[in-house]
Amino acid sequence: MDRSMASVDPGLKPLVIVAIGGNALVRAGQRADVATQRTNVGSAATHLARIAATHRLVVTHGNGPQVGLLALQAIADTSISPPPLDVLDAESVGMIGYLLVEALSAHMEPEAVVAVLTRVEVDLDDPAFGRPTKPVGPWLEPGLAHALAASHGWSLVEGPRGGRRVVASPRPVRVIELDVIDMLARSGRIVIAGGGGGVPVAKRGTRLVGVEAIIDKDLTAAELAIGLGAEQLVVLTDVDAVYRDHGRSDATPIPVATSRDLRAMSFPPGSMGPKIEAVCRFVESTGRPAVIGALAEAQAVLAGTAGTRVLPDEPVAGAAAPIAGRPGRSLDL
Repeated sequence: MDRSMASVDPGLKPLVIVAIGGNALVRAGQRADVATQRTNVGSAATHLARIAATHRLVVTHGNGPQVGLLALQAIADTSISPPPLDVLDAESVGMIGYLLVEALSAHMEPEAVVAVLTRVEVDLDDPAFGRPTKPVGPWLEPGLAHALAASHGWSLVEGPRGGRRVVASPRPVRVIELDVIDMLARSGRIVIAGGGGGVPVAKRGTRLVGVEAIIDKDLTAAELAIGLGAEQLVVLTDVDAVYRDHGRSDATPIPVATSRDLRAMSFPPGSMGPKIEAVCRFVESTGRPAVIGALAEAQAVLAGTAGTRVLPDEPVAGAAAPIAGRPGRSLDL
């Protein structure tokens, strides 16, 4: 059944998919130790719990800083071969999922929160495997970055702060555990799923096997939102809205836009670009709204009084009516 077009059981609270970035859990300049992440996750959980009071909630999260640090730790012991990226993905997702379950359990019955280690299928022919673009881990001093790249076959991106590892980021094709996530969400539980974009797997013959990649968590959030028939996709990040002319002194926030408006603009591929693609894909597939905004303003972003609200260009046949939001007009480009 295509849940994206299915009617919602009137006895259930509306379902929202919330995506939070890995950088919200380890902020710029912070040490990525567990104590720091617990503090940040605790703050995020407060906002998520308020949303859960009025909505069914599926949460996905990034893992770029965490998986990159695990990769650096793995190569420190030269007596063993470092684990592949799919295993490191699973390790980091398990840790973050546990921290989120722990923090959310402080606001409700512990049994009401569950984390699902989620596999996401990708296509081995995806051109992303030949074009690594997804940054992972910290910025490294240039000499060290190049030495590690040479000895381990890493691809690098260089910037003012040094060098940073980049890996392949193929598009999600299918969420393997979608039915399990749906069942748990319908039972009223808060579900942590699709963490880190999901553990990437691909078909080899009749089997699904792990591959060296990190899937963008926002694109996986869109797949979850479409597949589960969510009322809204909510992308929470460290900026308060999508900005026109981002990076310029005259940049201005965009309160409301259609997917066509946003697709006519250019956004950085390593940051806002995937978020724009994710919300556009959701609204174009379902006819329902999506929002992008700051984690600290999560409730206002969900209500449409903060952040950027994204609407479809035209109604989608069979889709539920969009939720009313704040007044405004779409961006005139």
